[in-house]
Amino acid sequence: MVALLYCIASRLAYVLFTGIALRRQERNEAYTRAWGVEGGFQRFRRVVSVLMVNDVFAFALLCLVTRDTIEVAAPRAVVLVVGLALVAVGISVKVWAANTLGGDAYYWYNFFAPPRSPHIVLAGPYRFLANPMYTVGYLQAYGFALIMGSSTGLWAAAFLHASILAFYFAVEKPHFQRLNGIRP
Repeated sequence: MVALLYCIASRLAYVLFTGIALRRQERNEAYTRAWGVEGGFQRFRRVVSVLMVNDVFAFALLCLVTRDTIEVAAPRAVVLVVGLALVAVGISVKVWAANTLGGDAYYWYNFFAPPRSPHIVLAGPYRFLANPMYTVGYLQAYGFALIMGSSTGLWAAAFLHASILAFYFAVEKPHFQRLNGIRP
């Protein structure tokens, strides 16, 4: 129970801090007004990096302490192979998307230094998916839960996935639309 609460609290801290901080930056230039573009971005990035790592750790810990709780008719080897495939696809797509955008974009740099002209990426996985990081790029969470055999981990993966999609629709997508002159 403690691991589940830790996982939920970690995800909420990550998503809520990131969402609130980015909204404050967009509306009031909260970071750039105080520390400039680079200084503000680096301060934000340091905090978000810690929250991201903590989020991953909390999820992995939850899966570890609730391992071997899945009861399926399929042989364990099949579940492992499916889990490994999901991890491989999810991480590959997330890395591909991050490399396509660049390191700073992974941390929402466009909230700190908006591009001067509309910028829509149609390279890499963005040729096929509108948002590969928050969709297919989350398959590794489900895969890791399967590898660990954690039924609670599968539910937690769904919660993590839903929360990042909520963040996307509430914070990131409206910002992207404003930057690119797209009507909602």
